[in-house]
Amino acid sequence: MVVAAIGVVINTVSAVLFIRGSKGDLNIRGAFLHMAADAAVSLGVVAAGLIIMVTGWQWIDPLLSLVIVAVILISTWSLLRDSVQLSLNAVPQQIDLTAIEAYLRNRPGVDDLHDLHVWGMSTTENALTVHLVIPQGYPGDHFMDETMRTLKHDFAIYHSTLQIEQGSSHHTCPLAK
Repeated sequence: MVVAAIGVVINTVSAVLFIRGSKGDLNIRGAFLHMAADAAVSLGVVAAGLIIMVTGWQWIDPLLSLVIVAVILISTWSLLRDSVQLSLNAVPQQIDLTAIEAYLRNRPGVDDLHDLHVWGMSTTENALTVHLVIPQGYPGDHFMDETMRTLKHDFAIYHSTLQIEQGSSHHTCPLAK
């Protein structure tokens, strides 16, 4: 029980060090949940030991173990979901694809767009590719710089590839509807 109590303190302090970054980075959230789970397990050991010492109820140990397992499963489910989405190049949960599309459609000179794809490159960086139909042709570097700056600042898209088309031919993504 003494060793487990020391584990509660050490793992809790370690978890607290990770808590601030756990919202924005999947890796840090994994480390935070790992430390928090270790603290919970140690706390369960201390609690079970105390209850068994006081009451003699041996069944409390497996019961607390099952409660701890349930808490860990519930608290890590979102980590598993987000990890699978990242590995499958899904649109990150915090990305509003509709808002990005509306922003791009409202850029000066843009008549249409297609093949808009957004995916997570890592736990903290997102990428975007899109074909913008601008009948007047390439709008210049200022347009590109401003668009990419806004995508980064307003939508957390750090790597943008914008392909400009005049709409004189039909370019479609083979993955599209």
